[in-house]
Amino acid sequence: MFISLFSSSVFAQKGTFNYYAFEDKTFYFGITLGYNQSNYRVVPNKTLIQNDSIMGIESTRGAGFNLGIVTNIEFSRNFDVRFMLPTLSFAERTLQYKMTDRQLIEKKIESVFLEFPIHLRYKSAPYKDTRLFVIAGAKYSVDLASNSRARRAEGLVKVIPNDFVLEYGLGFQIFFPYFVLSPEIKFSHGLRNLHQPNPNLIYSSPIDKLFSRGFAISFHFEG
Repeated sequence: MFISLFSSSVFAQKGTFNYYAFEDKTFYFGITLGYNQSNYRVVPNKTLIQNDSIMGIESTRGAGFNLGIVTNIEFSRNFDVRFMLPTLSFAERTLQYKMTDRQLIEKKIESVFLEFPIHLRYKSAPYKDTRLFVIAGAKYSVDLASNSRARRAEGLVKVIPNDFVLEYGLGFQIFFPYFVLSPEIKFSHGLRNLHQPNPNLIYSSPIDKLFSRGFAISFHFEG
């Protein structure tokens, strides 16, 4: 009788939480939607102090959004590998030039990235129908708009379309009866110098290096 009551109690407890319907799943599939902001880390050329027209250069953040496919492969209770292959990311970054006459000139760089992120995710033990996680990984990205942008604006600073990026972030899972919602914030740091030097362009010559920077707030819907 005691064993019967104990078993009924455990069954009732397990039936209370949506998490238990997902705990034995090795694969999660879904989609991701997100909002992003990105800019550049600008390394100025040493000749900038001798420039007669430009006093300084900085990059301001621009807004965009992400859309992708999510695949999670779980290899333990707490760890899984997450692929978002592929992801489309629309971004806008601005180079702002402070001229010697105090005028501010902005050069916008609009991009459409095809991205291939791979992340390792560590998940905490669940508390009722939620669990926390942290992620770290990398991605390779290709700017699909680079050729169109180069043809459209000869006076625009040119950037290399391919980038390698380190990413890290955190979030939490919310277990519903038929899907898992995973809000997440993620930061990214590009490893490659994206600047394509053009000594004949006044807006390019004062720049030594450009590195991509950004963050994204994403919502993953998995099941």
